Amino acid sequence: MRLLVVGRLSGQLATAVKMAMAHGAKVQHVERADQATEQLRRGQGADLMMVDYRIDIAALIAANDAERIFVPIVACGVDADAKEAADAIRAGAKEFIPLPPEADLIAAVLSAVADDERPMISADPAMKAVVALADQVARSDASILITGESGVGKEVMARHLHNGSKRADRAFISVNCAAIPDNLLESELFGHEKGAFTGAVARRIGKFEEADGGTLLLDEISEMDARLQAKLLRAIQERVIDRVGGSKPVPVNIRIIATSNRDLAKAVAEGTFREDLLYRLNVVNLRLPSLRERPGDIAVLCDHFVRKYAAANGVPPRPISVDARRALVGHRWPGNVRELENAMHRAVLLATGPEIDVDAIRLPDGRPLLEGGSTAPSPTASTYDAGVAGHAAQMAGAMTRSFVGQTVAEMEKTLILDTLNHCLGNRTHAATILGISIRTLRNKLNEYADEGTPIPAPQSGVAAAYGAAG
Repeated sequence: MRLLVVGRLSGQLATAVKMAMAHGAKVQHVERADQATEQLRRGQGADLMMVDYRIDIAALIAANDAERIFVPIVACGVDADAKEAADAIRAGAKEFIPLPPEADLIAAVLSAVADDERPMISADPAMKAVVALADQVARSDASILITGESGVGKEVMARHLHNGSKRADRAFISVNCAAIPDNLLESELFGHEKGAFTGAVARRIGKFEEADGGTLLLDEISEMDARLQAKLLRAIQERVIDRVGGSKPVPVNIRIIATSNRDLAKAVAEGTFREDLLYRLNVVNLRLPSLRERPGDIAVLCDHFVRKYAAANGVPPRPISVDARRALVGHRWPGNVRELENAMHRAVLLATGPEIDVDAIRLPDGRPLLEGGSTAPSPTASTYDAGVAGHAAQMAGAMTRSFVGQTVAEMEKTLILDTLNHCLGNRTHAATILGISIRTLRNKLNEYADEGTPIPAPQSGVAAAYGAAG
């Protein structure tokens, strides 16, 4: 993980940095916020920023946002009281680390915020076969296309490939092509020169140059505009890129990995994706099976997520009961590993007894995995689908009646606050369920707080120590 430290490196901050390095972080340091933004603009990327709470964190985030640089921030400091810690989190920091630091807290926060520990876990033969193929091709420089349903772990596989490659000690850079507007994606990928367009106040290094020597992941490649597909094809073929507004090509040495949850052959037939680009990307295809196609992975993934989120939330890990394991394996998991991970995160927070039982494992709408905590045998696909469909119809009808007469803004507010309550105030988890960024969620919550609306505070874990902040 690449860590950028912002602030005067003295005393306890230096100790925190040494602890981070002991956990594998590669550390760079600047003293001022403007230096941090400039360093990121020049392509010296970071996965996480550790910032002295006395620095204007909101202004730093705004400056980065203006450059479309999105790096999570952890605030830290000596002798900060609860209000100062809360202010730092309200300003946009994802966590606050009090100094002098504790090694366990540093490790937990780095893991939870940067989410750098995402091992490729497989026990089912169907998944083991894909992992074996990935390991076989990892050390080559061949472009790889990873396909599969949403939530199966395509980015985790991409990181696994990078970690097993000859480029493992260099940068792994990920770009979500679906999340960036078409008019900004070109600059995001290839960079721009000063004055190339309105607002280009300085040269900006793009993701291709930032990944030089390492791996570039083009996530959801199927959403890329046709014009950019042509420029991408040239970059892959010739290993040179053109910055927006630039006058000469820039050589790059990268390995390309792309992902898609769509059928790209069908997209080619429909004329929305270039056939020659598909050939360049699809030198090796890794299709990740859905979780229902690899039930043998469910139990080991559950154990992993319990350990992960128990550590992240500062609670002891509990074993999963026999009945809960039976229910977990019997569920179809339409959201795949992502849905399973969210369910186990909820279970870690909601479990009260010595074990994680069925009642603690809840679906996104709040229902237990098995209604009433039943330990009945797993339903067949047809009865499961019928039951879900019936319940969904009831829920939809109730929600429609409850929203009649409300404005869109009021409906949005209700949905956000209800989801936050369901997640016991956990901002990161609520944002995941809602499908929005943590920054967007915090901005909304700040608006509601300014209106005088009570905002649920986190009820457990590291964030709860600075609870009112969120």
